[in-house]
Amino acid sequence: MAAYLQLLKETGMRPGEAWDLKWTDINVTNNTVMMNNPEKNSKPMIFNVSNRCMSMLSNLPKKSNKMFGDTSLDVHRTNFRAQRKRIARKSGNPRILMVTFQRLRHLKGTMEYHRTKDILHVMKLLGHRNIKNTLVYIDLDNALFKSGNDEFTVKITNDAREACQLIEVGFEYVGNIHGKEVFRKRK
Repeated sequence: MAAYLQLLKETGMRPGEAWDLKWTDINVTNNTVMMNNPEKNSKPMIFNVSNRCMSMLSNLPKKSNKMFGDTSLDVHRTNFRAQRKRIARKSGNPRILMVTFQRLRHLKGTMEYHRTKDILHVMKLLGHRNIKNTLVYIDLDNALFKSGNDEFTVKITNDAREACQLIEVGFEYVGNIHGKEVFRKRK
């Protein structure tokens, strides 16, 4: 269950797309997952995943040619609901009941839009054919991050080593001003 949830969170795949993955769809060397059977007329895509996610996927038992086994997604979903209900009751947190497989896709789309403010990037990432389906992530971003904080921390360097250090901690390259490299990171 944990590997499946991690995969949904990192890739934003639809639950059925992830459920249909085969062992031949993962490349452990490159940390990539290839989705060959997209739903809703989307295009096949390749996703980069974290070392953690790849490790979780690689350690799954290989009992069939399908990564998550031969049971139906509905059985898996029922098991998830039972686990979710138990955890919500045990932790006293009813909001856990709101977590669904599809909500992880919405989380990915919302967070990606918040990070990039690029709706076309989110559209491509989620495999939407129509921009109307992607516009909901702007509304979700506005609702979740009401502050509308478009403030940035800005750093300037002309040294390649410093530029690499900035990129490693999440800064993005903006441009070159008077021979100096400009980087920014959302506050």
